Amino acid sequence: MTPVEVVRGDGPVLLAQPHGGTFVPADIHARLNDVGRALADTDWHIDRVYDGLLPGATVVRATFHRYVIDANRDPSGASLYPGQNTTGLCPETDFDGRGIYLPGQTPGSDQIADRLARFHAPYHAALAAELERIRARHGVAILYDCHSIRSVIPFLFDGQLPDFNIGTNESVTCAPAIETLVDKTCRAAPGFSTVLNGRFKGGWTTRHYGRPVDNLHAIQMELAQRTYMAEAAPWTFDEARAARLRPVLAGILNDLNDLALKGALA
Repeated sequence: MTPVEVVRGDGPVLLAQPHGGTFVPADIHARLNDVGRALADTDWHIDRVYDGLLPGATVVRATFHRYVIDANRDPSGASLYPGQNTTGLCPETDFDGRGIYLPGQTPGSDQIADRLARFHAPYHAALAAELERIRARHGVAILYDCHSIRSVIPFLFDGQLPDFNIGTNESVTCAPAIETLVDKTCRAAPGFSTVLNGRFKGGWTTRHYGRPVDNLHAIQMELAQRTYMAEAAPWTFDEARAARLRPVLAGILNDLNDLALKGALA
């Protein structure tokens, strides 16, 4: 199993999908307990949600599960949200705070280093290469980081998560025009709720690659999974919900594409 899949497009927008993969190598799977083997914290169906919404977009997706190693975490292991409950580079708990490994089987430093080399590094090498290719072609690249999560997770946040959770690390990782476009589009969508830089302000991918001064713009979209699926096993895709959601996302992506092509981000 290759750790990363790339669908190369000719436009200025790249869709990153670090958490949609479900592959767990046999040696790691053997270490997981029943909680870990359920893979509940997958960004289920995220590729299907975005499929075909923006012709010409490049897609970079991880095939491995976040329990192997989280492709949206700092490779140093530094926390994205100091002082708050979260999961780490090689998670030892699920989003509900439950252990995911059998007793004595959590990964040590050598195993973490091996997973960095086998999975995390190839994903980011592909992501960096595609962003550079896009910027060389268009003079600018927009990284749109695609995520989804259950709406209610008391271990991570209070109450119910809004439908659209937009992250730009407090307006640092992209041009104001990008943040404004995405935020306004989401807020104008009837029947949906939106927050900008709330609980999820953008993960390591957004923060690492988002350098507007270098014509590299990054924004994270964390969707509440209730917008397109059932939020309990077997995690069924909901066609009716997705049919309401996908046009909103298509509008965002196509407008971002137009912004970049018109040179409106300089």
